[in-house]
Amino acid sequence: MANLEILVSKLPTLIQNLKLTIGDSNQIMEQIILINNAQEQLRSIKKIIAQELRFERTKNSAIATLPPLSAAATLFIPNLGLVDPAIAEKFGNSETKISLTDLQSKIDDWIEWGYFLQAIAADILSDIQLVNQLNSDILNLSISNEFQTFNDSLKIDLALAKSNILKHQIEKIGDSQTQLLQLQQKLNYIFDTIKNSRSLLNILLGVSAFYGKSGFALEWLDDDHELIISSEGKFQELTDILNDCDSFQEQIAALIIRGNTLTQQGEQALKNIEQESSREATSSQEVGILTKFSTPKIIRSALIITSSLLILTFAGLKIREQSLSLTQEGSAIVNFKSAQKLGMEAASLVQKPPHPLKVWQQAETKWYQAIILLDNIPAKTSVYDRAKKKLAYYQINYESISQRVLIENKAVGNLELAHKLATEANLVVKNSPHSRLSRQQAQNKWRQAINLLEAIPESTSVFVQAKEMLSIYKTNYAGTNQQS
Repeated sequence: MANLEILVSKLPTLIQNLKLTIGDSNQIMEQIILINNAQEQLRSIKKIIAQELRFERTKNSAIATLPPLSAAATLFIPNLGLVDPAIAEKFGNSETKISLTDLQSKIDDWIEWGYFLQAIAADILSDIQLVNQLNSDILNLSISNEFQTFNDSLKIDLALAKSNILKHQIEKIGDSQTQLLQLQQKLNYIFDTIKNSRSLLNILLGVSAFYGKSGFALEWLDDDHELIISSEGKFQELTDILNDCDSFQEQIAALIIRGNTLTQQGEQALKNIEQESSREATSSQEVGILTKFSTPKIIRSALIITSSLLILTFAGLKIREQSLSLTQEGSAIVNFKSAQKLGMEAASLVQKPPHPLKVWQQAETKWYQAIILLDNIPAKTSVYDRAKKKLAYYQINYESISQRVLIENKAVGNLELAHKLATEANLVVKNSPHSRLSRQQAQNKWRQAINLLEAIPESTSVFVQAKEMLSIYKTNYAGTNQQS
């Protein structure tokens, strides 16, 4: 028993090694070695337990139990210090005695978990593209840190009286909003990848993009066999990450609204400064003209008339040019703000998918309208450069939403056609209940309806309805098949 107690005292270290940190490929190789060593020592403990149990059976005594706290079987929990509730099951209960049989079973679970981690590690290392993507992700900020950076960047006190500083601040706000839209797209990718992927490796790509350089480790499986993941001391299930994605989307939408408000305040302040400068310049020009014409000169009357006409003609042209320029500038600013508003509305519409087809179409229309407004902003206006930057991202968003419209539209079409086929199948059987040909026709229609429903993606708004219908249709198909 003394040897067993010594080995069991090593359990804290062994169990802590039974996790896989996803990231650099060299580190993964090192972890595989640690997992192998932990499994070997666990097998040694299991072997000694088996010997102890055989010895006890030969003595016809009850199954031995390890004493509390001071003895081997209960030493591993206290030595770990505080254990997060999410992975408490991984280490067992430190407050009760544990029988040798139960400890043996627990060791089997740990060894099996080690095999699972080794299999994942092998799959990762055999996929060069996956390794490259993971190595790329660890160079980027985590979603949490990236969001915090943008949140801090929009805590701006506008220099309302200083045009140069104000222009720089407005440009900085515009850049932050563009990057926030990129972050929204990244969150959509993470959410869709984790929620809809059937491959664990693809899911890990989504998780990797979420945590970035913060890194993450596979810790354990909960009672529902859902992965428990740790990062920077925080333990989460995949469902928790999806919930975080939703939360960040809402906060990003709020930040974009804050950016729009700051931009409007800044642009209005710039407009006020420009109007004040224009009034001062006009006053100075009028004083200069009065001074010039008050100076006595001897000029021929014909020359005076001709010069006056030329001055008036030139002045008229300049006024028209200035008027046109001011009209273009004002129109460009209005169009830019309207495009921003449409983009914000479109982004808000598609939060927390899935959505009905109508919602995707509304968002698609708003992105398209925003693109048209931005594309028509003249090159010589103050908002042209910002408009071009936004235009590129709006076009990406429009294309993405257009794809969702196509997917949703096809899903709705599949659902409606499946319902039509099911109705026809029922009518065929009802009209000729004893006809073999009728049953075969009905069976074909049920099969077509089932195929249509099975093709509906989980990401669509009609998936739940399709799933419910699918169960009924399969039952009806089976019944028709038996009759035939």
